[in-house]
Amino acid sequence: MIRSLWSAATGMQAQTLNIDVISNNLANVGTSGFKKSRADFQDLLYQTIRSPGVSSSADTQVPTGIQVGHGVRPAATQKMFTQGEFNHTQNDLDMAIEGGGFFQVIQPNGEIGYSRAGTFKLDSDGRVVTSDGFPMEPEITIPADTMAISIGTDGTVSVLLAGENQPSEIGNIELAQFINPAGLKSIGRNLFIPSAASGDATTGTPGEVGYGTLAQGYLEMSNVSVVDEMVNMIVAQRAYETNSKTIQAADDMLQTATNLRR
Repeated sequence: MIRSLWSAATGMQAQTLNIDVISNNLANVGTSGFKKSRADFQDLLYQTIRSPGVSSSADTQVPTGIQVGHGVRPAATQKMFTQGEFNHTQNDLDMAIEGGGFFQVIQPNGEIGYSRAGTFKLDSDGRVVTSDGFPMEPEITIPADTMAISIGTDGTVSVLLAGENQPSEIGNIELAQFINPAGLKSIGRNLFIPSAASGDATTGTPGEVGYGTLAQGYLEMSNVSVVDEMVNMIVAQRAYETNSKTIQAADDMLQTATNLRR
């Protein structure tokens, strides 16, 4: 019974983490480029009271044995990089990646961060930057006398300058890709950084093999499904409640045992 108390407690702790992950998903349902997370769990060590396959007589074996588990623990929180829906914004600097790949931005410490959020803007120098002012890598600078901006599916950036009839190409947007995107480390601000699990970034032109294409005037929305998360929340809540009932049942059994002498 003491074992059941601790096993049920691990179940309650695991479902608390599950609810934390679900709540973060729901909080970012409107965040551009956000990728939902999923909590993965694994069972703990088992106490083997009788091993399966041991001899029960000279000619017979125990078919199953007796093993009692000690609960559950969190194993991972995995980012799910499925494609989110597209929102047509008609903003020239909004971009969505159709397929695989990440935008590259330069952080204040000089390191490159990676993002799926295409909510870019212009700073006072005409550079294409994120909402936090982090410039895109490679850097794209829009001239002051630009009348229109055009971004091709292959990342080619062209502008129509005042007094000219033909657009001029001013740069190219490159995308980054990882062999294991789920291994990237989230640092907030819609940014990821590489880890030993993700591998190093490889860069390429949008539309090449393994890289998505760009859609100007669109934003990739969060891939969180509110209905799915609400169902997951109900399941987690019921699992938490069931584990609490298990603790209550084990406590009642202990109380009965301690009252035997009365």
